[in-house]
Amino acid sequence: MRKIIYIGIMVAGVFFTSCEKDKIGGTATESLAGEWYVTADAVNADGSVWEEDLFGLGHFLLATYNTASNSATELWVDDSEHFWAFKSKVTADINTQTFSIDNADNEYYDCKVTILNGKILPGVATTPSGMPADSIVFEISFDDDTYPEQYGYARYRISGYRYTGFTGDD
Repeated sequence: MRKIIYIGIMVAGVFFTSCEKDKIGGTATESLAGEWYVTADAVNADGSVWEEDLFGLGHFLLATYNTASNSATELWVDDSEHFWAFKSKVTADINTQTFSIDNADNEYYDCKVTILNGKILPGVATTPSGMPADSIVFEISFDDDTYPEQYGYARYRISGYRYTGFTGDD
């Protein structure tokens, strides 16, 4: 009889401890991380638009995510080869929701990437369905890009809104 009671207590203990949920924490750059629907415009040195959607890409997906070190001061910016094929680690400030880098390595191929004035603006964008969403904006240039010099603009401005997953916002 004692064996049955002990077995019953052990089974009950396993049952009750297995029902507890572990709290899963976020990453150090959680507020800056996400998928974004963005466009790439050519801009002049003063930030004014030289030509909208220069390459005719329309909206494309861009990702920002934490590094393996999970540092609050580092963030990956990755176009998943949708625009210029760039993936670079940038310096981030989660308090000001900003990021930038000068002459960073590009993980997709051998070139240097400079990102200026990167920022996340919570709740500022309006999605195509009319809902508020976070906004992302930054300026970017590549050391192997001859188009700016050839055509007379300075760099590209990437801007858009946080991907919602709703078909009305695609």
